[in-house]
Amino acid sequence: MSVGVVKEQSITFESGIRLDSGRILAPITLVYETYGSLDKQRSNAILVEHAWTGDAHLAGKRDDADNKPGWWDAIVGPGRLLDTDRYFVICSNVIGSCYGSTGPTSINPKTGKRYNLSFPVITVRDMVRAQKLLIDTLGIDKLLTVMGGSMGGMQALEWATQYPDNIASAIVLASTPRPSPQAISLNAVARWAIFNDPTWRKGEYKHNPKDGLALARGIGHITFLSDESMNAKFGRRFSAKDGQFDFFGQFEVERYLNYNGYNFVDRFDANSFLYLAKSLDLYDVAWGYESMSEAFSQVKAPIQFYAFTSDWLYPAYQTEEMADCLKKLGKPAEYHLITSAYGHDAFLLEHETFAPLVRGFLKDIQAAD
Repeated sequence: MSVGVVKEQSITFESGIRLDSGRILAPITLVYETYGSLDKQRSNAILVEHAWTGDAHLAGKRDDADNKPGWWDAIVGPGRLLDTDRYFVICSNVIGSCYGSTGPTSINPKTGKRYNLSFPVITVRDMVRAQKLLIDTLGIDKLLTVMGGSMGGMQALEWATQYPDNIASAIVLASTPRPSPQAISLNAVARWAIFNDPTWRKGEYKHNPKDGLALARGIGHITFLSDESMNAKFGRRFSAKDGQFDFFGQFEVERYLNYNGYNFVDRFDANSFLYLAKSLDLYDVAWGYESMSEAFSQVKAPIQFYAFTSDWLYPAYQTEEMADCLKKLGKPAEYHLITSAYGHDAFLLEHETFAPLVRGFLKDIQAAD
């Protein structure tokens, strides 16, 4: 059952936060949505973290005419995995994004103009610092769990290491303790695509640099898929609209990437894309510590990890490394490798593969509390 129409909320913190870079970002606005009700003990709150180009619209519709539900609508609502009859679910848009929270598209109060490239470089840890202000304002001392995939999983890891007393558990899907050189290189090529678009104008554009951003999105989208899923969806089929020996004729997979890339231009800002890509590349759960082991020594809450067999962006061995490290420290950690053909996007597309395990995990956490 759907949660129905959900109204977006926002809150501004005038004092802002000190970033990992040492700069102060102030004021900051966070856009968020909530589903369900907070219980009297304020103990049933679940924070769901979105991935790179996601937003706060996790579930439901924006209005009665909205035909496109939230990005993880299938798992949120009465009777669903995140049962809104039992849980109070929160999803906050990260700083650096272009969906309402403070980012490069926001107005810099010092200049009265958009930040653009004067916006400071932010880290995943900075995103979580901002979220902590929101959770404190909502009067929640301890989250039942923090759950997210990809960049969302990185945020869950930051909650577990930076605010260990404020979460009862964490659920990390398709994520990594640090992106590999291959992952960074793919983001680098995506950045070049935007930088080399003459309409980007070093971030001072009036309209999104559509060719550069569409190409960057196409590069990124390839990393979300897998060889098996692309074979199943497209094979080597040539577009029925083109002649096979037409020089500009396209395979179906080419048409798909073109369509996906240019659609993306209409909904996401190029500078935000660049800043969030930088946040991903900079991510290291052990940043500021001597090792991953030292970082994970801070953890108090049980963590449930999921990796997917066909995910080549953040492959399973990276998740295994984290789970093994925690277990060696005597910390409660579960690791589940899910067989999937959907690549990195499996955590969004195949919730039924992990839903029973998550449901049991949450039940155990509540029983322990």
